Amino acid sequence: MSRIASVFTRANHTALISYITVGYPTVETTLKIVPLLASNGCDIIELGIPFSDPLADGATIQRAGYEALRQGVTPKVCFEVAQQLRQQIEIPLVFMTYYNPVLKFGSEQLCSKCAEVRIDGLIIPDLPPEEGQELEKSTRRHGLDLVYLLSPASTEERIKLVTSRSSGFIYLVSLTGITGARDKLPEELEGFVARVREKTEKPLCVGFGVSTPEQARRIARVADGVIVGSRIIQLLNEDKSLKNVRIFIKSLRDALL
Repeated sequence: MSRIASVFTRANHTALISYITVGYPTVETTLKIVPLLASNGCDIIELGIPFSDPLADGATIQRAGYEALRQGVTPKVCFEVAQQLRQQIEIPLVFMTYYNPVLKFGSEQLCSKCAEVRIDGLIIPDLPPEEGQELEKSTRRHGLDLVYLLSPASTEERIKLVTSRSSGFIYLVSLTGITGARDKLPEELEGFVARVREKTEKPLCVGFGVSTPEQARRIARVADGVIVGSRIIQLLNEDKSLKNVRIFIKSLRDALL
């Protein structure tokens, strides 16, 4: 069992998964905020590798990625940051990136480096499972999970395919669209989760649009994990001291109890 999968073995526990863009607003901030997230209730942390064309991301994360790229945050820097973080925390770390950087780096080389710095898995929103066989072989070889995504628009065939191929957990996109904090989640969310639940016993985690403890509590009633990203980036923009991020993460953890 992978370290990611083991997160979901705790009875009556909903996983809290947070996303941050590596190097935003600075690398030093990343090195501070990840241990803060881990110590305040996060079970898994996604480390976003900045990319110039983040098609699944909304304005908040796009802007964060752009600023990180301007400061020279490359995949190499992201590996260095991950290696430093591993000296401080033990919870699973997952790289969230797009397929172009993976292709440029090389699947085998990327997975080998991930294993070296103790990254636990990969999330690649623009990689469909039909084209993921090569990367899947490399992730298995190096003991990594490869998490695939499903959206509410997914067909029954797509759900069957993704649930059979995703490892660690399955990332359920709460709505058809891009990332970003939203005032409310779609009314059909529970039905979507139920459709996927019929096809698999693997953990289901919901992301995109989650921005309040109330939304997290609603998700926890039907899913195994809650994923939060854009709201954390927004709070970073508002308060560089990280106090508001800490309060927010604690409020989410409390909502999931």
